[in-house]
Amino acid sequence: MLKKEGKYRYFEAGEGTPIIILHGLMGGLSNFEGVANFFPQHGYKVVIPELPLYTNNILKTNVKAFSRFVKDFITYKGFDKVILLGNSLGGHIALYHTKMYPEKMAGLVITGSSGLYESAMGESYPKRGDYEYIRKKAEDVFYDPKVATKEIVDDVYATVNDRIKLIKTLTIAKSAIRHNMAKDLPKMTTPTCIIWGKNDIVTPPNVAEDFDRLLPNSDLYWIDKCGHAAMMEHPDEFNKIMLSWLKKSNL
Repeated sequence: MLKKEGKYRYFEAGEGTPIIILHGLMGGLSNFEGVANFFPQHGYKVVIPELPLYTNNILKTNVKAFSRFVKDFITYKGFDKVILLGNSLGGHIALYHTKMYPEKMAGLVITGSSGLYESAMGESYPKRGDYEYIRKKAEDVFYDPKVATKEIVDDVYATVNDRIKLIKTLTIAKSAIRHNMAKDLPKMTTPTCIIWGKNDIVTPPNVAEDFDRLLPNSDLYWIDKCGHAAMMEHPDEFNKIMLSWLKKSNL
């Protein structure tokens, strides 16, 4: 059930410290179902805005503009400080937001995030093509290919065969490569939790190690038998790690 207010469409549940979740390029809000069901029971308000990936003017279809959208949304909701959780492109937007607006950040959680590893946005995002090719690409995102349900594959197939969406997808991919965060990370002191699939072939484990090495205030956690979307593939383990990190960090 999405709330619609002005230019914003978002899911919201629970009361307490706000956790704002940023989805990836091919990922819908439902990818975070496990997180959205769990954290409201533990004293957090979970908010998942729909990012304007395909609705913005092409000049505002980039990581920087999406980060500003997130800041405006936080202001609109009247939140003082938030915890941002992002997967894939959502992680990259969360990182860029943290760089630009550190005063809004209580904590940051990234999983399978782009921002350091250039081909993360290249090879993994399917080109237009036949259904089988796209099914294989979708399966590659997960350690267990069965997680790539027909519904997920259908969504990706529809996106890459929509000409406008395809152009915007490629624009976003180029923007992600342009906004490499390597030089910024050492200056970002927001407490950061890095949760990574040990078998991620989109953003491999060494990317997580680089994030951990470059960020001055980070903790790195691994999930075994897990690909690029840990919160989908192992929701219980993901939630447990994130909750214990939030408690440890007094967030």
